[in-house]
Amino acid sequence: MGWMTQATTGAHRADQLFLWILALTVVLLLGITGSMIGFVILYRKKRHPKAEQIEGNLWLEVTWTVVPLVVFVAIFYFGWTNYEYNSNAPADAMIVNVTARQWAWSFEYPNHKQTTVLYAALGRPVKLEVQSLDVIHGFFVPAFRLKIDVVPGRINSTWFRPVEVGTYDVQCTVICGVDHSSMLSHVVVVPEAEFRRWYFGGEDAQAPVPEPVPVNTAKAGEPEAVAVLRRRNCLTCHSTDGSVMVGPTFRGLYGQRVDVVEGDRTRTVLVDERHLRRSILAPRAQRLKGYPDAMPAVTLAPGELDEIVAFIKTLQ
Repeated sequence: MGWMTQATTGAHRADQLFLWILALTVVLLLGITGSMIGFVILYRKKRHPKAEQIEGNLWLEVTWTVVPLVVFVAIFYFGWTNYEYNSNAPADAMIVNVTARQWAWSFEYPNHKQTTVLYAALGRPVKLEVQSLDVIHGFFVPAFRLKIDVVPGRINSTWFRPVEVGTYDVQCTVICGVDHSSMLSHVVVVPEAEFRRWYFGGEDAQAPVPEPVPVNTAKAGEPEAVAVLRRRNCLTCHSTDGSVMVGPTFRGLYGQRVDVVEGDRTRTVLVDERHLRRSILAPRAQRLKGYPDAMPAVTLAPGELDEIVAFIKTLQ
C-alpha cells in the first residue's frame, strides 16, 4: 500500500493537520515575500535618496506580535489534540506488545501468540506497547501516519483503528546499526471474522495471510542452513561465530549443559537435538537463563528445521 493511503482513523486527522499547516505556511510565505518586494519597490533609493527616521507604529507592532502568537498557539493546539488522540487508546483496544531488537520486530498478543508480522482486525482498535532490547529504534507505519520512538528500558504506547483491509509496511526510522535498512515488517489488516479464527484457533491455526518473505536473503556460496537462518531473521539475534548478540550464539551450543527457565523455576538441561527442536518451535517453553524472552514462534517449511539443527550441531 502506498504512503498516501489513509488506512486508519488517525491517518485522516494527521493529513488534515499537515495540509492546514502547509496552507498556512504558504500564505505566510507569500505574505512575507510580497511585503519584502513591496518595500524594495516603494522605498528604493531612487524614490527616497535621503534617509528618514521612523519612530514606530503601535498598531503595526501589536499586529506583528499578536498575529504570529495566534498562529503558533493554533498550531500547538491542533498538534496537541492529535498527540492526545494518538496517546489515549480506547478502553476496548487489544494490547499488543511490540519488541524491537537489532534488527527485527516481534509482536505478542494477549493470548501469548507471537509473530514477526502484526495482525489486526478491521475496525477494531489496537494499542501498541513498544520496547527495545538494545538501542533506540523508531516504529513507523507510513499508511497509518503512526510513528513512535522505541527506547531501551522504557515502554511507550500508541494505538490505531484500521479502516482498510490490506498489508502495510513497517519501518525503523532510527539508524540502529549496520542492518538498519533491513529492519522491516508489515501490518496485515483482515476482516474481524478472519482475525478471530486465527486468534482463537490455537498455536497451529493458519495465519490470516501468509507472512511476507523476510528481507534477509541468501548470499552466494553460503550453506543452505545459513540461508534458511537468514531468511527467517534468526541471524538478527543469534551469531554463528561466538559473537555476543541478543540471543545465545549457535557456536559451541550443541552438547553443552545450560540453565533454562521454565515458568518460575530454573533447571539444567543438555542441549541435544530434541532440545534444539523444542527451543526453535516453542521458544517460550524454555528460555536460556540470562537472555530476554523475546523470540517469537517460527514457522518453518518442511526440511528447514532438520537443516538448521544439523548445522548447529557442526558449530563446535
